[in-house]
Amino acid sequence: MNQTRVFLIFAWLMVAMLLWMEWGKERAAPPAAATPVAAATASAAAAAAIPAAVPGPATPAAAGDPAVPAATPAVSPAAIATAPVADAHRVTVRTDVLDLVLDGGSVLQADLPQFPQTRQGGGAPVRLFDADPANFYAAQAGWVSATGAAPSHQSGFVPEGAQTEFVLADGQQQVEVPFVWNGPDGVSIRRTYTLTRGSYAVEVRDEVVNRGTTPWQGQVYRQLIRKPPVIKRGYTHPESFSFTGTAWFDGKYQRRRFGEDYLEDGRVDQQAANGWIAMLQHHFFSAWIPEGQQPSTISLDAPPSGALVRELGQTLQVAPGATATTQARLYVGPKLVSEIRAQQVPGLERAVDYSQFSILAILGEGLFWVLSHLYALFGNWGWAIIGLVFLVKLALYPLSAAQYKSFAKMRKFQPRIQQLKERYGDDKQKFQTAMMELYKKEKINPMGGCLPILVQMPVFLALYWVLVESVELRHAPWIWWIQDLTARDPYFILPVINVAVMWFTQKLQPSPGMDPVQQKMMQFMPVAFGVMMAFFPAGLVLYWVTNGSLGLLQQWWMMKKHGEPAPKAAPAK
Repeated sequence: MNQTRVFLIFAWLMVAMLLWMEWGKERAAPPAAATPVAAATASAAAAAAIPAAVPGPATPAAAGDPAVPAATPAVSPAAIATAPVADAHRVTVRTDVLDLVLDGGSVLQADLPQFPQTRQGGGAPVRLFDADPANFYAAQAGWVSATGAAPSHQSGFVPEGAQTEFVLADGQQQVEVPFVWNGPDGVSIRRTYTLTRGSYAVEVRDEVVNRGTTPWQGQVYRQLIRKPPVIKRGYTHPESFSFTGTAWFDGKYQRRRFGEDYLEDGRVDQQAANGWIAMLQHHFFSAWIPEGQQPSTISLDAPPSGALVRELGQTLQVAPGATATTQARLYVGPKLVSEIRAQQVPGLERAVDYSQFSILAILGEGLFWVLSHLYALFGNWGWAIIGLVFLVKLALYPLSAAQYKSFAKMRKFQPRIQQLKERYGDDKQKFQTAMMELYKKEKINPMGGCLPILVQMPVFLALYWVLVESVELRHAPWIWWIQDLTARDPYFILPVINVAVMWFTQKLQPSPGMDPVQQKMMQFMPVAFGVMMAFFPAGLVLYWVTNGSLGLLQQWWMMKKHGEPAPKAAPAK
């Protein structure tokens, strides 16, 4: 296989990747915007439902919320639809990494002060949970009981005490925010949110105390609900390629994109021990992580204008005079690998969703591991990417050396191949047979140019997802004009350099038996790739430019060592 085919294979793979990305964007496209409607009704087949609401104008209830076990008492849909949380019950909490607004049953707002929305900084921080109906997103937790009253996430919990603002003071490691619900039968639930310095994981602990005379049983539910965000599309918006949707772990990692087909595979009703639920987006995510090994039930739903994922715990039995506790962690923050690994939860590292394909995901994790160690060495993600190229080139040196040695021999015998072409004229079959015999006699491997490029394609694709997904690289500068490696080159300098590198590489490569049409196609290839890469993340183009430059240097040296200069074309008469 000559170098023309190598480039054509590479071009085909790149086009296939772009088409696959476009197909993924279409599947990920959010449904048409609709007016949010409050929803919390019982299923016709069940005795009760857990309330779930996307804020909006109060309207008659509409069916659609997932039912819980039939023993659960019914909740009035009208009461849920018209019962707003009193502002007096809202509490603000501020730590070094989180600014939250709580009401006991829900985390209504979550800002990340260490992550500004723009590269320039100084503006508003990234906001995940949001009470605004246009961007509604919340973490909710409540109880359902088969034996009596229980607090939902929308009503029941009130602050324990008069304090409505909590701040993690200098030198303080934790801050606790308590809420309480007092039932009519002597049962109370004390809910405590514990925030720790430097941590995006919030401990949520419920202590059930039964001071009544009859046993009480209940199930805690925790859910994430949001109105799917409107994502800007196009190559200039890397977030359009990142997975946005629901994920959960029930023994294996599963995910479902937001969109009209959110429930196309069902609402899910999966028992899971040591499982978790999450909502993912570009660079950030939220997750409920129950503590302990007790099984819970994971389910999905799509209330009007929204998407929901829930985990429902096992029934908790509390005898008169007894106390029981249950707790979970609510992670709300960036996809920092170090923070996620610190949770020590099976499968949670897949929240950094490098790809839905396991091979690319594993390769992406490995590449990030190497990049993070190179970053620790250089202190700059751009130089870390260049260091990664050197390591990849070193690992592939035996393959590439054989490739360039083969190119050198092909270049040396190019005049003889041209003679064969003239001898056989338009009989391409005989020409190909004679050329392959020459390759065999001179021990030239025409396939040598394919393998190094094919081996690097998975690395290239995995690195693309690493650059798109890794929040560590978000707004990360390299030098001078490159101030964000995850955005395109603002002045297209790297794509232009890439065109030049590809052009010079072509000049060094042999082109035996290439007809004029193929020659024109090959001459156009550098420009085509330059245009395509102009909209890729600058870090990815930096990788490819560095890789191409080292390849050009290595090829020049091998040509000088093993080959002879290509003969100059005879002057036209």
